[in-house]
Amino acid sequence: MIVHVVDGTYELFRHFYGLRRFAKGEDPPYGGVIGVLQTVLQMFEQGATHLGVATDHVIESFRNDLWAGYKTGAGIERALKRQFHPLEDALRAMGVAVWAMIELEADDALASAARIAAADPRVEKVCIWTPDKDLAQCVRGDRVVQMDRRGKAMRGEEGVREKFGVAPELIPDFLALVGDAADGYPGLAGIGAVTAARMLRRYGPIDAFPPEVLGERRDEALLFKRLATLCDDAPLFGSVDELQWKGPTDAFAGRAQKMQAPRLSDRARNAHAALAA
Repeated sequence: MIVHVVDGTYELFRHFYGLRRFAKGEDPPYGGVIGVLQTVLQMFEQGATHLGVATDHVIESFRNDLWAGYKTGAGIERALKRQFHPLEDALRAMGVAVWAMIELEADDALASAARIAAADPRVEKVCIWTPDKDLAQCVRGDRVVQMDRRGKAMRGEEGVREKFGVAPELIPDFLALVGDAADGYPGLAGIGAVTAARMLRRYGPIDAFPPEVLGERRDEALLFKRLATLCDDAPLFGSVDELQWKGPTDAFAGRAQKMQAPRLSDRARNAHAALAA
């Protein structure tokens, strides 16, 4: 089987702002939600059988206590923020496993789900659907891969090396050195991607750097590495069987009607019937 784990937060942002280009100044109250549901349904229609979606139920995590500049929900538009809970509710009604994270982030859920799924010998491949750079650390050979919808790429271990210049296990070190503007930490001044990759290939992880390489900046680099390192031990599910889509619940038709998207219910029933056949 192939297990798909989807970054619901990214997908909600993508659809919300994609729709805004055509909304003529007024954001539909469920526009982003409908877009995500359509994306997930398309995956089922194309043959996906085991799937889970991770969201940031709240934007902050333990990382905000470590670094004051770490990302928060302060800049998220109200119209977008109001769609997080309806998205989670609609996905559950559609029969999809949802991991709404509170103390951890959606990225931690994706990392945890990938680890749990990959431990099952029945799983042929785990596809992590997100373009976020930090998820590259979860890639393992060609069995756990990153699906970059934005870049239209499936990235296995060789793809990660080609893009970043380092192996997946060194991605937290790489991001610690170069920074991650999306997550709100700057990295070390004067160290770009090429230099960071060269240093890591020569010395290994930051923890193993000779003291003189980073000098007084070593502690700061290690802090950024902690920010970049995903937690993969969240107990999201006990078996990948829990991710098998068994079709929409009876409540989904009502949800779709409330969002003025009744066709979603028909698509969900038809997709499940096709998979069952």
